[in-house]
Amino acid sequence: MTAQRKHLVLFAVISLALGAAMVSQAALLAKAVQRVFVQGDSLSSVVGLLCLLLALMAIRTLLAYRNGKVGLRMAATAKTNMRAALLHNLIHASIPSTIRGQTGEKVSIALDAVDEADSYFSQYMPRMMEAAVITVLILIVTFTQHANSGFIMLFTAPFIPLFMVLVGMKTKNKAEEKYAQLAQFSGTFLDSLQGMVTLKIFGQARRQQAEIERSSLGYRDATMGILRIAFTNTFMLETIVMLSIGIVALELAIQLLVFKSLAFHTAFFILLLVPEFFSVLKNTGTAFHSGRTSMGAIKKVEQLLADTEGEYMSPKDQKGAGTSDGTVETSKTGPAHAAVISMPPSIRLDHVRFQYAPDSFGLETPSISLGQGENIAIVGKSGSGKTTLLHLLAGLLKPSSGEVLVNEIPLSQYDEAAWFARVSYITQHPYIFAGTLSENIAIGAGRRVTRAEVEKATEEAGLAGVAPQLEQGYDTLVGEGGRGLSGGERQRLALARAFLKQPDLILFDEPTVGLDLHTERILQRSIATLAKSATMITVAHRLYTIQHADNILFMDHGRLVDSGRHDELLERQPQYAQMVDVQRKGGLA
Repeated sequence: MTAQRKHLVLFAVISLALGAAMVSQAALLAKAVQRVFVQGDSLSSVVGLLCLLLALMAIRTLLAYRNGKVGLRMAATAKTNMRAALLHNLIHASIPSTIRGQTGEKVSIALDAVDEADSYFSQYMPRMMEAAVITVLILIVTFTQHANSGFIMLFTAPFIPLFMVLVGMKTKNKAEEKYAQLAQFSGTFLDSLQGMVTLKIFGQARRQQAEIERSSLGYRDATMGILRIAFTNTFMLETIVMLSIGIVALELAIQLLVFKSLAFHTAFFILLLVPEFFSVLKNTGTAFHSGRTSMGAIKKVEQLLADTEGEYMSPKDQKGAGTSDGTVETSKTGPAHAAVISMPPSIRLDHVRFQYAPDSFGLETPSISLGQGENIAIVGKSGSGKTTLLHLLAGLLKPSSGEVLVNEIPLSQYDEAAWFARVSYITQHPYIFAGTLSENIAIGAGRRVTRAEVEKATEEAGLAGVAPQLEQGYDTLVGEGGRGLSGGERQRLALARAFLKQPDLILFDEPTVGLDLHTERILQRSIATLAKSATMITVAHRLYTIQHADNILFMDHGRLVDSGRHDELLERQPQYAQMVDVQRKGGLA
């Protein structure tokens, strides 16, 4: 903010000097013409005057160049601050805000929208400062020379800013539409690239091609709409400027030739100042159009900053909210809990309610406690809310009402980084990044690890036999999304990450579904070893996983119906007994 204020002060000083140079240049040129063409002096007698005029023109050029440089520096600072704030927020944002929206949209805003904000700082701000300083200076000088011309300029000048406001309102709406279309196009394009194999398998590639084309044409139309406004704006500004200068010139001609009440030097001096006056206003109008377009981009940046503002961020991590001048502010959210988390944790659901959206699926639980170091299973029919409950327990979703209490402290009060440092969450489809096998495993540690540590974690996860079979062992590139690894190998890689991390709370979302019996047994042995010193919560279908759990949470239609051991639920809950019976008959036990 301080740097931007300095830039604005520098704009004002340079604009004042530039205005003085314009007036002085016009005065010298009028004097030279007066002496040569009216008084009949020789050209050699005005050489000194012409040299001074040339020096003033050079100074004016340098001042205009300097103003542009300051604008570019201001734009670079603002863009750096905005992009840094975006990256900071995206890194430190809470999980719920991170998973909202499309990845391509966020990338487009961080790259394209921030770059489009350039013209607001490099063109709009300098031109607005010039309009505020130079036009006032020229008006004052004109009034001292010839009041009638000053009044004409004063009354015709407002037509330009009035037109600018009307066009600017339309441009801002069009700019917001343009960036919405760009974000949609970027998101659709990235989604299509990531899912290209799926699209081809299901014969939807051409349909998605048509969707990309539709999105691209929408962006094109929005851009052309802004260009149409820009061309109209330029035409109207030129028309207004031409008519205004013509009126002043006509009035000067009448005073000079008809009434003979005005000296040639004065009339010519004013006639030189008038185009300068309206040229500054015209340039401001053009910059105003660019500035309003940039404001649409800045609004998208601010919206993404607001959307990614962390809900569980620590005070240290709550710096990074951007403002329209590209600076960074500190978030106003409350402080996170700084206490050391006692692990393995005890967890209590205190009448938790959650709903994704109005009139959509909802979840509710009674008050229920999960003990330290217990093996918890979440069971229920498909769509009963098992994964949603797991996300609430993990802190990936925030309850609409009620609290998830960890060691009797609301989870929302814990520092997110400290909480996730103690938690491992293994899904059915763990994400494998483009990189080596070793790098993908080392992600789990959150610190620098040795190759020996990676190999030990790999062995504990039952993945040790895979690395030697790969072409370059642990340095083999496994590909984005785990290309080159089977489903079971990806799951074991995720377990290796957990062994490296040694978490105190382990969350599994049906990690063995779809795996062959041999791979499943390897995973189950590794999971049992990993869970010896941790609280483990598993979304489970298999009967042998359920029946050995210390506590089973039975879900039905979004409600936590009951909890207890396997035998207890068989006696109390007919629905649970029926589910178990179906599994036994289906051979899933």
